[in-house]
Amino acid sequence: MAEPIHVGIVGAGFAARFHLHNLRLVHGVPVEITGVTSRSPESRAAFAREHSVGAFDSFEALCEASDVVDLCSPPSTHEQLAVEALGRGKHVIVEKPFTGYFGTGTDDFRGNTSAKEPMLRHTIESCRRMEEAARASGKTICYAENWIYAPAIQKEREIVTKSGGQILWMMGNQSHSGSHSPYYGQWRFSGGGSLVGKGCHPLSAALVLKRAEGSARDGKAIRPATVSARTHAITKLCGFRDEGFLRTAYQDIEDYGQMHITFADGTVADIFASELVLGGVSNWLEVMANNHRTRCQLNPIDALETFTPSQDAFRDVYLTEKIETKLGWSHAAPDEAWQHGYPQEFQDFMESLTSGREPLANAELARDTMATIYAAYVSAERGGAEVEIP
Repeated sequence: MAEPIHVGIVGAGFAARFHLHNLRLVHGVPVEITGVTSRSPESRAAFAREHSVGAFDSFEALCEASDVVDLCSPPSTHEQLAVEALGRGKHVIVEKPFTGYFGTGTDDFRGNTSAKEPMLRHTIESCRRMEEAARASGKTICYAENWIYAPAIQKEREIVTKSGGQILWMMGNQSHSGSHSPYYGQWRFSGGGSLVGKGCHPLSAALVLKRAEGSARDGKAIRPATVSARTHAITKLCGFRDEGFLRTAYQDIEDYGQMHITFADGTVADIFASELVLGGVSNWLEVMANNHRTRCQLNPIDALETFTPSQDAFRDVYLTEKIETKLGWSHAAPDEAWQHGYPQEFQDFMESLTSGREPLANAELARDTMATIYAAYVSAERGGAEVEIP
């Protein structure tokens, strides 16, 4: 039997929990969770007890015991920890956002009023340093972008490659009523707002589909070339009437953003992201090609519809993410993790590390995603002017 891949997790929050759960679903490749570390002794001890894994007092000790370091820590720590782990000869998994710009370190920093071109340059250099560390170590970066592994997106990838279709226009969205994280809403922790936290998902899916189209037809990926964008802070408007259903505790980020991307072949994609949508998460990507049209509906779906007239009946039943009420009819998710691509994502990561191939979600996809988003911030600062994507 093959030697198991030992995975150590950095961070003990929401992302760490779903990463661990899906790592344990990997089949055909033996995987062992070596343990967890985080800055809080209490949180790592609680995580270790809850999931029956070891707790490490330091990042260095976790690296020593692991083949793969899974970064579920705040995004502002990703570059430093990834470069260090790669330097120690470890593969890394990096949760989104891959990296970014997180301020000057001073208390008066505000991302919404700070110049965006330096943010773009900093982010590109951060991606470059991480990729260089991977090349120098001969190890792999896996970018934890689940959307591209969602069955609906993967089916469209098959349709594009086997039909020889040309994607002309894509339109995608991820929106809901606001993140639960106490750190989201502050640029110094999250590296931006809706574009970074939500727009990254449909954007990455669009990038992967254009890559697949170009690779199937000409053996060369079609990359993003330019972007024009607008961002807004709708819940900060003087005229906004707060009914208590949307999260509004944002310090210096946008709660709505849209990006218009032009690819190297002249085709386009429009990506929307916001914190302004009630009724659960809105996750979808629509593809208009020269020989087909596909709607990739990640959430909500109608595989299961359920009704209750009682507020208490479904109290202990999970239906779907971020719905405000369980009364009446609900589009419950039979297996939300599967339809969002999480098990498939970690299966690909472990198989790629075993075989020595690149994962589908790799550092190049992460770089293109971050470059597009931060170029979009430059565009928004310029009132929507078109900006070249580095």
